[in-house]
Amino acid sequence: MPRIGLLGARTLAALFTVTVVGACSSGPPPPPSITLTLVRHAQSEGNASGLVDTSVPGPGLTPEGKQQAEDLADELRGKDFDGIYASNMLRAEQTAAPLAAELGEQVQVLDGLREIEAGWFEGKPEDQIATTYFLAPAQWLDGNMDATIPGSVSGKEFNDRFTGAVQEIYASGDKNPVAVAHAGSIMLWTQLNATNSQESLIVNRPLPNTGVVVLEGNPTTGWRLISWDGLAL
Repeated sequence: MPRIGLLGARTLAALFTVTVVGACSSGPPPPPSITLTLVRHAQSEGNASGLVDTSVPGPGLTPEGKQQAEDLADELRGKDFDGIYASNMLRAEQTAAPLAAELGEQVQVLDGLREIEAGWFEGKPEDQIATTYFLAPAQWLDGNMDATIPGSVSGKEFNDRFTGAVQEIYASGDKNPVAVAHAGSIMLWTQLNATNSQESLIVNRPLPNTGVVVLEGNPTTGWRLISWDGLAL
């Protein structure tokens, strides 16, 4: 059997390494990432009343809320959004309208972006039921997605619904979409799905009307939180 010199052995080893590494690294490339901007609606009649209202289509915006929506359009005008979405609740659609008009886009309504149903707490004063209303969502953040808001949905049902809407947005091909939704749905979905989520944000920095959350990623490899109500992460 002929002997292989040192140089020949090294050459064979290098070829073997290239072949193996190439074979291991083959496969489809990861899906492209997008920038997803989630915006809480402007002040609604429900907000002004202090009563919980998660009905569909629900109350519209107050005069102050309509001005907030106009201000939001001015603020976000230069962000180069290529798609505008809103939940099927009137306050979200009315908030999205000025920005859509500014950009010459049509608001696309997705039911899955709607607020989490209040169930037994519907119509109650917000300041009286806040603690009990969020008992189940607090369990979602601890990993118990089967916990259910009395008379409403479980964590899994909510997360599947909102995630489905986000997947529809991604499937549209938009690279820089904006979606107008609701405080509870945005905050909880972000905390449940962002790889760098921080639960303290919900307590210490709850989203105000027209508050903005920005994420980057895709439904396959996940989402990364970029900013929360102006706070860069």
